[in-house]
Amino acid sequence: MQPPLLSVAGMSKHFGGVAAVRDISFNVQAGEVLGLMGPNGAGKSTLLNLISGEHKPDSGTVNLKGHGIIGLSTHRICHLGIARTYQIPQPFVNLTALQNIVVAAEYGRGLGKDAAESEALQLLDMVDLSEQKDVLARDLAAITLKRLELARALATSPTLLLLDEVAAGLTEEEIPRVLEILQRVREMGIAYILVEHVMRVMTKAVDRIIVMDKGAKIAEGSPSEVMENRKVIEAYLGKST
Repeated sequence: MQPPLLSVAGMSKHFGGVAAVRDISFNVQAGEVLGLMGPNGAGKSTLLNLISGEHKPDSGTVNLKGHGIIGLSTHRICHLGIARTYQIPQPFVNLTALQNIVVAAEYGRGLGKDAAESEALQLLDMVDLSEQKDVLARDLAAITLKRLELARALATSPTLLLLDEVAAGLTEEEIPRVLEILQRVREMGIAYILVEHVMRVMTKAVDRIIVMDKGAKIAEGSPSEVMENRKVIEAYLGKST
């Protein structure tokens, strides 16, 4: 039997006396879309940082395709197939949208200049940014930068994406476009973990949801199961008196 694409077991991380992540375990199968939700401060972004190598855990393991990746550098983990986006996009502000993606394709994937540019143009079209390919990143709207960030991550040819609030700040009218883009990612066969507070996106885009609160996993299941879970309701709304 094939091992899971990603396996996280017993993951814990403390910052001083604060337990940011507490004994988290889960698997992601190839092509699966996993939602990760929880109140602010629940430990979601820290968990992504542990998977991507930006932080080292106090305990626990992370396996990608059956091989341990704890202790590897972030760029090595990227080359092995994990790419991520951030809540606050981090583009090269003095490069154009096209150039930002070309850099990712060249250095994250090892493509030559011409192949990298061809790939970048296709990805710009995929995220609906073709008309802004020559605009400097510093001149792009914050919401547009979210899509550029996604295209840069895709340019590294990942098997697993870690997406941190790609829909944050969107209006109701803008959400269908993001859902379409996420569907395109799924159709490429790329698995992803989606951290999101926009429930309309979460319930429509994912197969399964893990809910965190105060660093711990408090629920796991289908979107409908999770939304009806008493612990989840209490984590977001507080206990009734």
